[in-house]
Amino acid sequence: MQLFIDGLVNFFQSTSVYKIFAQGADSFVSLGTADLGSIIMIGIACVLIYLAIGKGFEPLLLLPMAFGMLLANIPGANIMHNEFFVGTGQEEHFVIDYGRILHEGGLFDLLYLGVKLGIYPSLIFLGIGAMTDFSPLISNPKSLMLGAAAQLGVFVAFFGAILSGSFTLGEGMSIGIIGGADGPTAILVTKQLAPTLLPAIAIAAYSYMALIPIIQPPIMKLLTTKKQRAIKMEQLRTVSKKEKILFPIVTATVVILIIPDAAPLIGMLMLGNLFKESGVTERLSKTAQNELINIVTIFLGVTVGATASAQSFLNPKTLLIVVLGLVAFSISTAGGLLGGQVMYFLTKGKVNPLIGSAGVSAVPMAARVSQTVGQKENPTNYLLMHAMGPNVAGVIGSAVAAGVFLTFARILGII
Repeated sequence: MQLFIDGLVNFFQSTSVYKIFAQGADSFVSLGTADLGSIIMIGIACVLIYLAIGKGFEPLLLLPMAFGMLLANIPGANIMHNEFFVGTGQEEHFVIDYGRILHEGGLFDLLYLGVKLGIYPSLIFLGIGAMTDFSPLISNPKSLMLGAAAQLGVFVAFFGAILSGSFTLGEGMSIGIIGGADGPTAILVTKQLAPTLLPAIAIAAYSYMALIPIIQPPIMKLLTTKKQRAIKMEQLRTVSKKEKILFPIVTATVVILIIPDAAPLIGMLMLGNLFKESGVTERLSKTAQNELINIVTIFLGVTVGATASAQSFLNPKTLLIVVLGLVAFSISTAGGLLGGQVMYFLTKGKVNPLIGSAGVSAVPMAARVSQTVGQKENPTNYLLMHAMGPNVAGVIGSAVAAGVFLTFARILGII
């Protein structure tokens, strides 16, 4: 009988419930500091799950990320081992401990290698390219200006991080790229320039992408008038098949010739688009925009979410990154809108400045928000295709900004 009781006690002490509430060896009275942090992170994860399911805020991104966060913060689950990937934070150039990952790591540790090695971001860009119609940008090349204007927050946040005195140049570059609202790009830059910050930056970038319907509308209304938001734009011209085929080839060639470090993202983005537009690789195009990107999104989402443990996330430096990321994203939105205002005045009121907010890289979420806000002022307004021009320009712009940062990092000897 005593053996049975001891077995029950040992079983109870192995549960996560005991690990949360136990203080000392055998009392069940209060929370420890670390476990309080876990409960806070579980609460945050549940809020994100609610936003994904209850509010429909980009559930394809937010739901796997939030659930990964939930699993990682259940005490005793040990589903993710950040120490295998970021070391102590004191190393000059930390090398991934492949031996420990293969022998001691679990499923999430193995899947997270796709993030740390930069595999998932490039594959996601392949899928994005296969799903994206560049016709709005081709028919209205001036949209490139809005995509460029929406990168303003990237550089403002970079200088803000450096001036704060809390971050190195490489870390500042990684934080700045959050302003592009492009999770894959943020991951690719951070894994090279500031690997210890990858959990915080990835969570911030993907969270702001998912929360675009909340963050952008107040800024859009602040920087535009009711009359401007109601402007209906002329229909875009029809783009020929030849133009659609030439665009990814020319764009990839020109951008990579100027900024070689942008090759992994721009190259895969344009390859995916060429699959779509060539008309001779339908199977590859369908795979890239369906099965491949869906699988990679699941793997990336849950593993990035799983890196957000209480120990790695609830500290002043991480919270500062989250704040700077929000500032970067907000200024990028404002930059795009100001660019839209310039085009509004240059065209004497023919351009609705709302489309400038779509200049951030989040495709097609930002374009849909431009459409929604514009339609509230004028139910007959249809801005989606016009907003897609700046939106896809923002994808290219964020990849170029990443390439610029990586190039300067090489020149300065950071990598």
